[in-house]
This record gives sequence, structure tokens and C-alpha cells, in this order.
Amino acid sequence: MDTRLHNEIEHGKYLLQHGAGEVWNWESPAGRLRWARRVGMLSSHIHPGMQILELGCGTGYLTKKLAGTGASVTAIDISPDLLKVARAECVDANVNFMIENAYAMTFPDESFDSVTGSSVLHHLDVPRSLAEIWRVLKPGGTLYFTEPNLLNPQIALQKKIPALKQRMGDSPDETAFFRWQLRNKLRAVGFKNIRIECFDFLHPQIPPPLIPFCEKLGRWLEKMPIISEIAGSLYIRAGK
Repeated sequence: MDTRLHNEIEHGKYLLQHGAGEVWNWESPAGRLRWARRVGMLSSHIHPGMQILELGCGTGYLTKKLAGTGASVTAIDISPDLLKVARAECVDANVNFMIENAYAMTFPDESFDSVTGSSVLHHLDVPRSLAEIWRVLKPGGTLYFTEPNLLNPQIALQKKIPALKQRMGDSPDETAFFRWQLRNKLRAVGFKNIRIECFDFLHPQIPPPLIPFCEKLGRWLEKMPIISEIAGSLYIRAGK
């Protein structure tokens, strides 16, 4: 098996031992607010009748929200341990969980209207995974992801310093993206209408009393040229 995929399977065990939501910073008051915003970004284009592929579903955080759209959702991950939790957490009839290799999925060509995922591409070999996403997307299909921004100072330190990376609970191979590099990779595969926006200045450890002010400030900073480039995350959209 690919070393990177093996590391992700082992990382799934780590996430269950330490609490996936805690490692991903979705459980603090600010973290829950950040998560709710991502859900809207990743699901607002989805409607009943669509065929949706969720890449790297993990324990089903996003899957549970996608189920509420009424679309037919296929949620995949390489980790059997994480999928076991996801299946227990999300039992909606319109969701199907599967163990799949993101580089060699078993789905026929042009199977899905949209492929989406939260913080998953940065765990993968990006050219290989994008080529496979392209293959399974229908003509006119779309790609929606949120990913960490490598221009953010904290993200850069966390992804580039091995000791800090381990302490923060990252998997060995995960990284982050410069948006122009990711745009080039999408374009190389054939994607069009590529939009990558920097967002998210709300740190998950912000004390609850300060959240309203910090959220308002963060939204303002997102609109500022140059400053917006160091926001924590990237919102990625593209079409086939």
C-alpha cells in the first residue's frame, strides 16, 4: 500500500484515541462557529436529486450535514476505524459509506454531480487525487473544498516544523496550500471556473466573550487586500 495512505490509516486510529473533534478544533465555542460556516460553504450548492461524493469523510462531521440536503451522498475514507464511527453517527437512508482509495476509486466515470470535502486534499497526493476527482465528475460537475492556507503564519509553522506538527496531532504527510499553486494544479487537470478565496481569522481558542468582536473583525479582514491572504483557510470551487 502507498506509504501515505498507510499513514492516514494509522492517523485515523490516533484521531479516535484523542478525539477527532478536539484534534480538528471543532468542539470549542469558536470552533463550532467556524465549523458551521464551513458547512454552509460546502453544502449551499447541493439540492435533492444530486449525486454527491464526500472525499475523506472521517467520523462523519460533514456527512451528517450533507444528509440533510436530500441529495444522495456517497461518503468515502481510507480509514476503517473512522468509517465505523461515521456509520454509527449517520444512519440516514440517503448516505452510503465506503472504504475507498482516493487515487483509485471504484466508481464509474462521470458518476457524481459534485465532489466535496473539509480539510482532506492536504492529506493527499494532490495531482493524483484531482485527476481521480475529475474522472468521477459528470460534465458540468463541481468541486467544493475548504483547506488550510500555507500563508497563514500558524499554519506554516505547524505544517513545516516536525515537532510542532506531531504535537498538534497532524499526520506525517499532511501539508497546506498556497492558493496560486493549488489553482495551477486544478488548471493542469482541466478544471475551469476556478475560485479560491482566503477566509477565517477566527481562532478556535478565542474566549467565548470575545467571539462576536473577533468574528466581526475577521470578516472585515477577509475583505482587505494583502491582509486577507494570511487568513487561516482556503475556500476552493471549480467546475468540469
